[in-house]
Amino acid sequence: MSTSAAPTPATLRPAPAPVPRERDFTALPLRRRAAWVVLLGSLAALGAFTIDLYLPAFPALESELGASASQVQLTLTGTMVGVALGMLLVGPLSDAVGRRRPLLVGLGVHVVASLLCALAPSIEVLSVLRVLQGLGTSAASVIALAVVRDKFEGRGAARLQARLMVIVGVSPLFAPSIGGVLLELFHWRGLFVALAVLSASLAVAVGVLLPETVPARQRRRFRLVPALRGYVGLLRDPALIGLVLVAGMSMSAIFGYVAQSSFAFQQQYGLSAAAFGLVFATGGGMLVLGTQVNGSLVHRFSSQGLLVTGLSAGAVSGLLLVAGATTGAGGLLGLLVPLWLTMFSIGLVMPNSPVLALERHATAAGATAALLGASQHGVAAAAAPLGGSLPFAPATSMAVIMSGALLVALVVYLVFTRRTLARPPVLHGEEARLAAAAEAERVRQLEAEAARLAAAGRNEEHGDERRAAGKGAQAQPAGAACSPCTDC
Repeated sequence: MSTSAAPTPATLRPAPAPVPRERDFTALPLRRRAAWVVLLGSLAALGAFTIDLYLPAFPALESELGASASQVQLTLTGTMVGVALGMLLVGPLSDAVGRRRPLLVGLGVHVVASLLCALAPSIEVLSVLRVLQGLGTSAASVIALAVVRDKFEGRGAARLQARLMVIVGVSPLFAPSIGGVLLELFHWRGLFVALAVLSASLAVAVGVLLPETVPARQRRRFRLVPALRGYVGLLRDPALIGLVLVAGMSMSAIFGYVAQSSFAFQQQYGLSAAAFGLVFATGGGMLVLGTQVNGSLVHRFSSQGLLVTGLSAGAVSGLLLVAGATTGAGGLLGLLVPLWLTMFSIGLVMPNSPVLALERHATAAGATAALLGASQHGVAAAAAPLGGSLPFAPATSMAVIMSGALLVALVVYLVFTRRTLARPPVLHGEEARLAAAAEAERVRQLEAEAARLAAAGRNEEHGDERRAAGKGAQAQPAGAACSPCTDC
């Protein structure tokens, strides 16, 4: 369709459709809004508690089970592997059979695995059982976010999701602190019993309170081969591979801190389990602060600019962290200050890699998010036991892993990702079909809006003519004779 004066994009942009009241989170009564936040927030936080609650028990595990530090850290790797595999499977599966069944099964697996972890006779058995724990917790975290998309729309959905992200970000701060307190009261096996009680309570709450949010008519048949083809198609985008690597290395830096911090602060610096929990929380607090600062800056600066700023600052502060850990200058504070700066910098990096990836593959947002999550946990799983195998003191090992991961991420971005991000992605398979359909729908909406505006313009012209004729008739004095003319 061609017109002599094309409307501007702002004129053609369709007005957002009103959100139905039953799908508007902000229209719910306060009690129901609070119930949704508590239930979905608890599900989303289960992963953080599964990963972090037992961190203060690392030295006790090493002593009681006769394991090395690297073997103890492999139990953390097992959890990350389980989470990564679960994220790739649970999302498509819940689209096919609904949300409740995979969620209840996942929570059941988590309960059983947690109880078996409490009975584990060796570090090898514990590592295997932690894989099962990771699989169970992945169902909770993935489906909690999916339920938000199923139930709510618009700004209310965005507000609920933002609250869940705050809960997910804050949970790692409290989990080791709670674990330290529990470890003062109970044996380390009691921590896994506590996780079993938590997931069992969530299963009861889901069974009673959470309805099925995917109607049968909206479910799609689960087919493994097309799902795998979709992931392969995404991996044909070099920029996405670069962003996945950057996100994975950033997560590796975080888990270098998670895996080594208990040994560094408790064994090397002599902190108690409770004191370690508090110190660990300060590092997590700086990470959350970085993400909040990023949220306030993203409206003024590009995601790409914030990403490279965070990577550069993290690489520099990581080198300072290595220097502080190696020399011991400044004691514990000399280690904590560059650690805080490094965690703050990672907070600038973590939100922007997914944003850039999802912008390139908006029509495959679910698969892209699953791929990012799986790669982050997968790469972090490989980094978690690395510290125990390095020939350094725990604090130095932690610093080397964090600094090295951020340096690798910066090099990947500068050499590889920045150049490929400038080119549009080439879409493949189902993603290309969905993108074409979305573009056709967008064009249809623009043409319909243009036709509506043109019709409104014609109606306005006719209205002007009628108003002008009416004004002319009103200007004629009542009862006045018309002037002679040839028309009369």
